[in-house]
Amino acid sequence: MTYLNVGRSVGKAALWSLPLWALSSLAHAEEAPALSAGNTAWMLTATALVLFMTIPGLALFYGGMVRKKNVLATLMQSFFIAALVSVLWVVVGYSLAFAPGNSFIGGFDKVLLKGVAFDQLWPGTTIPEMLFMVFQMTFAIITPALITGAFAERMKFSALIVFVSAWLLIVYAPIAHWVWEASGWLFAMGALDYAGGTVVHINAGIAGLVAAVMLGKRVGYGKELMAPHNLVLTLIGASMLWVGWFGFNAGSALNADARAAMAMVVTQVAAAAATLSWVAAEWVFKGKPSLLGAASGAVAGLVCITPASGFVDVSGALILGLLAGVVCYWGATSLKRALKYDDSLDAFGVHGVGGILGSILVGVFATNAIAGGAVKPMAEQLVVQLIATGATVAYTLVVTAVLLKLIDWTIGLRVSEEEEREGLDIVLHGEHVD
Repeated sequence: MTYLNVGRSVGKAALWSLPLWALSSLAHAEEAPALSAGNTAWMLTATALVLFMTIPGLALFYGGMVRKKNVLATLMQSFFIAALVSVLWVVVGYSLAFAPGNSFIGGFDKVLLKGVAFDQLWPGTTIPEMLFMVFQMTFAIITPALITGAFAERMKFSALIVFVSAWLLIVYAPIAHWVWEASGWLFAMGALDYAGGTVVHINAGIAGLVAAVMLGKRVGYGKELMAPHNLVLTLIGASMLWVGWFGFNAGSALNADARAAMAMVVTQVAAAAATLSWVAAEWVFKGKPSLLGAASGAVAGLVCITPASGFVDVSGALILGLLAGVVCYWGATSLKRALKYDDSLDAFGVHGVGGILGSILVGVFATNAIAGGAVKPMAEQLVVQLIATGATVAYTLVVTAVLLKLIDWTIGLRVSEEEEREGLDIVLHGEHVD
């Protein structure tokens, strides 16, 4: 491997403003410390927790919210994406995101994990690079899986495969490189994204919004009842997401240390606060608090705290959570009605809106007591966060739209009206739920 020289990178204090796994190119290979069994054990656990978020967590969360005739197709999307992205990631995705390259994208030095020895440490850490690679794989898995909530119940399975494959390499990998690899331009600018506000949630939310608009509304949307078929599954899935999110955020420390513990605490506080505020907003505006609202609020809080989890204290997490519940409730209800798009399971309303909120407000609530003195003055940091947020929105929106249009011109995006009415379980997979 080739590493950038520490002398031309950020200063020592700035290193603490970013998760350790974002410092790949800032360390000399010969300076890497010895492997830590404790840190490695924690990261093995964190990696399993993040995978658990998608299968079965997100699969059940989304599967419970669709109609009965589409539940198996919805579960299949998350499960198949986990397999598809795993293969693409080791073949080329990891290299494009984390191999040294230019400011826009990585190179091909690590295609098929070439040159990554099984006992080689990830620079600047005490864990194997193979473990870092698979930890990042779980982030790459859940991001396109989140998008499927926006176009649930109407996309062809063949179109899904092509879209996810292209989107992972052309959208996800470059943005991961911008933000989390030392040669990336947003990294160099000092953008704060501890565990995926831009790379995961804004990315998935904006892509979901584009897909929902381009595919059009479900047949009968606004005229027929489209109530969730099983909210028990949805609550089980949301609970798995909540638990798995500790691997997502606390795992991003790449150490079993005080910063990981703090990330876990603020994750719990934000999720709980957002649950309360979403339920309160729903109670005020709809007259009744719902189980679906409580589950959605928890996820909104988890989304919003993700970019800030390694930078904020408990008071900051509490404020972010309370704001996330109310703002994402608005995004999933009033905004969707006003703009008249069919975001089936509120992928944009929760992940897009919550990710944007958290990615901007980390510039307000990040504290040097946790970030090691590297947070810029608030006005300056806010400008950087706005640039990072805006760049992610713009790039994802444009490239996702182009990809979807190309797929529509070739193999088609959407099942026919007749097939949609019959249900994707039978039409696409030849199966049904009794």
